[in-house]
Parts: sequence; C-alpha cells; structure tokens
Amino acid sequence: MSAATTRSRTPDRLCAEAVDLARSAAEEAAFPGVVGEHVTAVADGDRVVTHFFECKELGYRGWRWAVTVTRASRAKLVTLDETVLLPGPDSLLAPEWVPWSERLRPGDMGPGDLLPTEAEDLRLEPGYNAEESAPPNSVVASAVTPQNLADLVEAESTAPSPSPSPSLSSDPSGTARGTIAAVAEELGMRRARVLSRYGLHLSADRWDESFGAKTPMAQAAPAPCVSCGFLLPLAGSLRQAFGVCANEFSPADGHVVSLAYGCGGHSEAAVMPPPLRPLPPVMDSMATDAFPLDQTTQEAEDLGHA
Repeated sequence: MSAATTRSRTPDRLCAEAVDLARSAAEEAAFPGVVGEHVTAVADGDRVVTHFFECKELGYRGWRWAVTVTRASRAKLVTLDETVLLPGPDSLLAPEWVPWSERLRPGDMGPGDLLPTEAEDLRLEPGYNAEESAPPNSVVASAVTPQNLADLVEAESTAPSPSPSPSLSSDPSGTARGTIAAVAEELGMRRARVLSRYGLHLSADRWDESFGAKTPMAQAAPAPCVSCGFLLPLAGSLRQAFGVCANEFSPADGHVVSLAYGCGGHSEAAVMPPPLRPLPPVMDSMATDAFPLDQTTQEAEDLGHA
C-alpha cells in the first residue's frame, strides 16, 4: 500500500478555512448571483482541499461549484488551484452519449441521406466464399481464384465486346453467357458483400415481430398466409418462412410477412358467390291485350257475360 493512501484525509486546517478565497474564485468564474451556500470541504491530498458551493444557475439543478485550494509545505499562504462546475449526487445530467450509428432507427433516413456500413459488419460477408484455390485438375484452376476473380470480372466488363458467336448467347443484362462475369453475376458474386447468416437471422426476427404469428392480426385471422393466393414467395432460403403480401386491402401490403401470419384479407377466407343477374324481360309481340275505353263499356261486357 502506498504512503499516499495511508495518510489521513482530514482537510488541511488553513486550506479548509480559506472559504472566502474559494468563494471569490467561484464568483469570478460564474455569473453574478449564481454561487450559493458553502456545502462542504473535501481533502484531495496533503494540503489540497476542494470547497463546494451550491449552483443557483437555471438548468444546473444539483450542480456545485468546486474550488480547489492548496498551499506549499511549511507555508501559511493558501493559493488557488482551479475552479470548475461539477455535477452533484442528485444533479440533472445529460444522457450517456451514444454513437450516431447506434441511435439510428428504422424510418430515420430521408432522401439524400447516406448510411455507411462498417467494414466488419457482422450482418454482411464477402460475396465470394469458395476455396482458396480451385482443384488442381479443374479447367479453371489457373484462371479463377478468389484473388483474381474480381480482376477478371472487371477486365471482361471494360474490354470491348467481341464479335457475336453462334455458341454464346447473351442474357438480358448484356453479359455473354459462359464468361466469368456471367457466372459471377448469376451466383451473386459480383456484389462485394452479401447477407451473412447472422444478418439473415436479424432480418427474420425483425420481420416476424412486425408480421408474424404472434401479432394480434394473425391471432384473429381465419387462415395463415401460407395458403393465401396473394402471397409472393421470396427467393433463397427465406422462402421457407417468408413471402411478400400483394393484397392492396391488407395491412401488410408490400411488406415481408411470415408464412404463419394472416389477416382478414385471406384469398380463401370468404369467397363471395357471383352476383345474381336478373333474367331479361319477356316480350310477347304476337298477341294483343284488350283495354276498355271507359267504365260504362266494361260494365256492359260484364252484364253480357252474365
């Protein structure tokens, strides 16, 4: 144990009595009238004492002016060390600073905003995850490796287009099939990074929380989305659990939904029968209907029949 820790923390008498000196220093550093009553004096070391005064400034509730004084060994003159405004035990403090990348929430981005990703983002992984080198007997052993794949793709992208060959056809993107660029593009290797398994799980948890089986809408639904005709399945491994809703009247229209999600807009929940159409009117133009001209004629015909 060091000698400094074994010494008494009793404030030095001369430094503890220098309250007026400490108050003058605090009033000089602060605005007039904001230095309150003397709170306490704390020994910071041998012949080093800090005096605390109340702070009456608006917006600094519980803060205290701290004035440190000291004196030299065998000297009776107390001198000023520093003056600073410090928070007290019950002071009002600002929340702990959080980096901007952790403060972002869904919906915060607007037009023109850029959201950079870290180089070691756990949600992403390199787009090409093959072996370090191709097998020795492979036809592309000397041409395609993880190190030179990007260079080959870039070279083919910038090189002038060769004359059309009957054995090679082009896809809609304009890349000739059979080339390294076409294979890389088809397999998704032309993207620098793709979603990692961790990123897939994060997305799945987020989507399931918003449009999953445990939501109130799904609990009251007549049937799940897996049997709905408005469901558009996703590609890749996520198609086993998610799809996109294409029902414009559903609250999940255009959103990724769990196959266990559901709503009242299920395509087979309540199939309406076709509306009844009235029969066309029957027109009989082959016969005539007799209409009496007046009441007297009708009575005479009735008497004649009688």
